[in-house]
Amino acid sequence: MEQCLFCQIIAGEIPADLVYRDEDFVAFWDINPQAPVHVLLTPTRHVTDAASYAATDPAELGRLFQRAGRIAGELDVAGGGYRMVFNTGTQAGQTVNHAHLHILGGRDFMWPPG
Repeated sequence: MEQCLFCQIIAGEIPADLVYRDEDFVAFWDINPQAPVHVLLTPTRHVTDAASYAATDPAELGRLFQRAGRIAGELDVAGGGYRMVFNTGTQAGQTVNHAHLHILGGRDFMWPPG
């Protein structure tokens, strides 16, 4: 299988502005930000989407959400509120087929989204 864009970022083959990295997760700034804070948090292993992630490793997915909360705190958006979004499938706006959580903050958000 040819590596996806995020697999290449994780492998260091494509540069990214990293926010966090450990053996399980990598977080980096989105190249097309939709808010003052827009970070993508992704597992280091390839998982196609959030539904597949939940089905194959719900414990790791829980740790991903814990890490997202810590990142939001480190980026000073936790106090005012932030949004976490998984897009699953093309109709939902998923453009890279590697599960990734958007962490957005630093501005007011409307409801319903998009």
